[in-house]
Amino acid sequence: MLTTIQNALKTKEIRMKLLYVLIALIIVRIGCNIPIPGTDASVMQDVFNKNQSLGFLDVMTGGSFSRMSIFALNITPYITASIILQLLTIAIPRLEEMQKDGEDGRKKINEYTRYLSIALAVIEGAAIVIGFRNQNLFNGDSGYTGMIVAVSALTAGAAFLMWLGEQITEKGVGNGISMILLINIVARIPNDLSNLYKTYIATPTDITSKIIAAFIILAIIIAMFVFIIFLQDGERRIPVQYAKKVQGHKVTGGQSTHIPLKVNTAGVIPVIFASSMMSLPVIIASFAGIQPQTGPDATVFQKFLTVCNQSDWCKIGSWGEFKYTLGLLIYIVLVIFFAYFYTSVTFNPLEISNNMKKQGGFIPGIRPGRPTTEYLTSVLNSIIFLGALGMVIVCTVPIFFSGAFGADVSFGGTSLIIVVGVVIETIKQIESLVLVRHYRGFLGN
Repeated sequence: MLTTIQNALKTKEIRMKLLYVLIALIIVRIGCNIPIPGTDASVMQDVFNKNQSLGFLDVMTGGSFSRMSIFALNITPYITASIILQLLTIAIPRLEEMQKDGEDGRKKINEYTRYLSIALAVIEGAAIVIGFRNQNLFNGDSGYTGMIVAVSALTAGAAFLMWLGEQITEKGVGNGISMILLINIVARIPNDLSNLYKTYIATPTDITSKIIAAFIILAIIIAMFVFIIFLQDGERRIPVQYAKKVQGHKVTGGQSTHIPLKVNTAGVIPVIFASSMMSLPVIIASFAGIQPQTGPDATVFQKFLTVCNQSDWCKIGSWGEFKYTLGLLIYIVLVIFFAYFYTSVTFNPLEISNNMKKQGGFIPGIRPGRPTTEYLTSVLNSIIFLGALGMVIVCTVPIFFSGAFGADVSFGGTSLIIVVGVVIETIKQIESLVLVRHYRGFLGN
């Protein structure tokens, strides 16, 4: 990785691309600290202190949501729109044809994604403003002017970040939207590490306890990153052999290749879906002024919110607190379910089998047609389970330490998977740019 970066910095063209990305990310962080006119930051912070489920949204937006900045929505509308369009591509034949229609079709789908992103930004912005307006988030103006200004600012901020992400992809090193998401998550990590240091290293007076705490924290963080790297890069390669064809006086085909099936086939999408479904009831209830609560005076709905609230999981105090860890089991089931669901939507063994058959390809030892489809489905199901199990481990470790030991950090399994995945993809993109530049120089000589 260091060699790749050194070679990239030696090339002026790549240096300018990296500089463009750096300036764009600085603009993102500046915008995350500019509040919407008329908002009260102290009220917003109090809302977040009472409702830990909003922390997931705050991490994805780099802290701009808790500050109610102009980038409070960040790129979440664009990500949501992209997922919706990707799912609709399978359900609507017209969209599926567009996706297969080369560059023109993809441009049309990207255009639809932008329109849907703006619509979602308006809806989400209005819901947030109306919800927090009832909690006196806005100062002074009690009419509709302040609300219209706030919704317009949130929508404009989301649209600007969507445009900026596309510019990073075009003029930078690619993965513009992912880069914005990465800088938002990384911006919160120093504060989390500082909190861990103050709680577990600076507070104990015994030097032995300090060393043990520092070693455990460092070991867990390193182990998590190494595990995620293996999870992201792991793949099962299905060998494919193409039959030889005689066309006139030429013999074509006969090549050997493989189908790479990633262990984590669905990426971070299942975790995002599961986290969103668990936190959605708590967020909606918080807008109505209802908070998760336990005890004899709590209603059934408040106890249900406690089950959905991640901050109440894995508390090793008494059975009365630990029983709400049932929500963690539901969360694990949802992660595994969405891993299978999303992979089944985006990966079609029947289509791959038919394409191989048309091109004269076959898997050694497996007959073309239905047996190939069944074989790919069987292998894929095994890989999905392993990938989902790996994601469950990554996501539950931070939740366990947060509930059992009070290790309150914003970066959880979702954040770590995104960080590692984006870094790996960015390094590969830089490597390809260096390689292309090398070939250009070679051919120029």
